Amino acid sequence: MQIYADNAATTQMSRTAIAAMLPYMEEIYGNPSSLYTIGQKAREAIEDARERMANCLGCTAREITFTSGGSEADNQAILSAAALGAKRGKKHIISTAFEHHAVLHTLKKLEKNGFEVTLLDVHSNGIVAAEQVAEAIREDTCLVSVMYANNEIGTIQPIAEIGAVCREKGVLFHTDAVQAAGHLPIDVERQYIDLLSLSAHKFHGPKGCGALYSRRGTPLISVIEGGAQERGKRAGTENVPAIMGMTAALEEACRSMEAHTAHLTALRDRLIHGLEKIPYSALNGDGTQRLPGNVNFCFEGIEGESLLLLLDDKGISVSSGSACTSGSLDPSHVLLAIGRPHEVAHGSLRMTLGEDTTEEQVDYMIEAVTEVVDYLRHMSPFWRDLEIGKRPHVFSK
Repeated sequence: MQIYADNAATTQMSRTAIAAMLPYMEEIYGNPSSLYTIGQKAREAIEDARERMANCLGCTAREITFTSGGSEADNQAILSAAALGAKRGKKHIISTAFEHHAVLHTLKKLEKNGFEVTLLDVHSNGIVAAEQVAEAIREDTCLVSVMYANNEIGTIQPIAEIGAVCREKGVLFHTDAVQAAGHLPIDVERQYIDLLSLSAHKFHGPKGCGALYSRRGTPLISVIEGGAQERGKRAGTENVPAIMGMTAALEEACRSMEAHTAHLTALRDRLIHGLEKIPYSALNGDGTQRLPGNVNFCFEGIEGESLLLLLDDKGISVSSGSACTSGSLDPSHVLLAIGRPHEVAHGSLRMTLGEDTTEEQVDYMIEAVTEVVDYLRHMSPFWRDLEIGKRPHVFSK
């Protein structure tokens, strides 16, 4: 049995997205900046897509900028807010300790340029409270950046509450919604969001395409210099086929969201209940306030990469930590942020289900993970130390 359970890393492109892209690769392939007909047809398609994307997010078309993906959108949002803050003499930014590295590394860059960054602690359940944000805001705070849903443990943050706090305090609010878009309802107006990043390949669109929402009146700076595309805020000839595929995929995801959420939540809970029976294991993040298809566990006495590779031999594609850091030997910064010790954080497994996942596949995954964990523990001298009491267990049996 072949099972793909790493949808947080990337999703398979939908037939809807592919069909939407083909005309703009085969027929309407003109440069959207050109004045002749084939170029203007491409321009019209982009503007139509911008309007449709805006409808999915609860904003206006002019508030959407197309990018190469979530990382670029994160960078542009944060650097733009920082530049605006610096003009006003405000150089303090608030974020969290478990953000995606596209956010954390950008904040590190700003620290080198004189900004002060406060990274809020994350509760053990993987959720940041709006009260924490309110307490951290200062007179010189120019931006709060809190991800909508965590890319590793799937916990959903109280975005509307955080947004309301920021709006009341007059501070820009950015959310990295890469894992949320297409999977959770988003309304940027009602949630008081000023800047929002998303990426197409997380909701069955093409890789290398994303979008940045910036509330009207929020100036953006260019992070890519060149031509005057995207109203002068993002240079480079627009990837028309990818934009059309992303738009079609997001619309389809929003139309099907209620049914998909019910299906995935039931499978997620089935998988959680099965894996909880493995001794000395623990679910990472809140049990219910999490993405419908996200399951992330730690298992004592094993190493995550070995678990991943042996599951791959059984036909199961999963991950240990986030896709962007899978080549690193360091434990997940997300798991460390919620209080997992290093030796346990190394034994993590992330399984993210898709709309085509079945109960039969979930049951097979439970069986396979249980067998592999048992196999690896019997080989591990570290596990032997735990069993004989030489080292204390972190989790209860």
